[in-house]
Amino acid sequence: MSPFIILTIIIALAALFGYVNVRFLKLPTTIGLMLITIIFSLIVFGISFFDDTLLDIEEYIITQLDFRTLLLDVMLSFLLFAGALHTNFEQLKVQRWPVVVFATIGVLTSTFLVGSLVYFMLPLFGLEVDFINCLLFGALISPTDPIAVLGILKKAGAPKQLETKIVGESLFNDGVGVVVFLTIFNIAESGGSEESTGFMHILELFGAEVIGGVGLGLGIGYITYLLMRSIDDYDTEVIITLAAVMVGTAVAQKLHFSAPLAMVTAGLLVGKDTVRQTSMSEMTETYVDKFWELIDILLNTILFVLIGMEILVLTFDLEYILAGLLAIPVVLVCRYLSLLLPIEFFRKKLGFVPKTNLIMTWGGLRGGISIALCLGLTKDMDRDLFLVITYVVVIFAILVQGLTVGKLIEKTQNAQATE
Repeated sequence: MSPFIILTIIIALAALFGYVNVRFLKLPTTIGLMLITIIFSLIVFGISFFDDTLLDIEEYIITQLDFRTLLLDVMLSFLLFAGALHTNFEQLKVQRWPVVVFATIGVLTSTFLVGSLVYFMLPLFGLEVDFINCLLFGALISPTDPIAVLGILKKAGAPKQLETKIVGESLFNDGVGVVVFLTIFNIAESGGSEESTGFMHILELFGAEVIGGVGLGLGIGYITYLLMRSIDDYDTEVIITLAAVMVGTAVAQKLHFSAPLAMVTAGLLVGKDTVRQTSMSEMTETYVDKFWELIDILLNTILFVLIGMEILVLTFDLEYILAGLLAIPVVLVCRYLSLLLPIEFFRKKLGFVPKTNLIMTWGGLRGGISIALCLGLTKDMDRDLFLVITYVVVIFAILVQGLTVGKLIEKTQNAQATE
């Protein structure tokens, strides 16, 4: 089966499932597509007891696609640029310090809290796992997924300052989370050698990824601005933004910088109001925005169909599923605790809305990034176990948290209004 046929099948399924969702379920896109695809995969699995043709086709598609590489090295840059392009830069600038703290200290704190609790939790199910492998799980599950968060928060009616915190954090913390994961992964892969665990080595790796990524993003964004400012042709300017993402991603990968952080930075710079006013005509701005909205919707649709299909690669051991169910409250509690001190510190200075910690905990959804990172684990890192646990947490986050976060926001706003 050629790559074109595989892509055709995926997009055809995405279009069909998207139609079913809009026509009948009327759920947010990310939730509806994931739910329909999971049901579809389970139906295919059930049919396989009588005829395994469909199951063979779906398993073939999954095995031919490197989900981790496809998402982390290709799709993520486009999705983050699109998300950053439509983020209010001025509001984010006001909230920049809590966003930075949430995306760095918050992710690190959550990584070690989740890793430690899971390390002591797994023996309850007769599962003995090395601590470093539990830390890997903590690193891959701690970042909130901007792809999931952005789509759902648009319909949740969150106050603007709260939406800025959640969206801003999710745009940056996945880049930081990937760097933290790769750092711990290198330590685990090397067997904890002195060279890989040295503080200066870790700091150098972390600094190069983060600082290099942000610096590259600023450079790409500024060059894009200069090129767009010097002409007035919306067709060419749309292509310039597309080239910026592709070139920026390729350069970041070549230099071992963080491509996600580079694209978030570039997107924020190009989407800034003052930059838009000086570099884009009204026609260009409309076309650029519509083009990246379409890219965002298309890639989101493909992503969540693939997440639903990847369920067929899971090892359905009862102990793994039970561990995944217990991991849900563990991850939520650790998320709450990791935000506690930063929120208390910034509360008075920035006037946080009531129940900010609760809303950010429940609205901090996990998604494709966590699954992609988990698929990159080796067998020695307990990949099968953590893939099941990650899937359980992600499915709960998208289907349960995603469906109820809007009601939680509405309830807290109503409670504030009656006080």
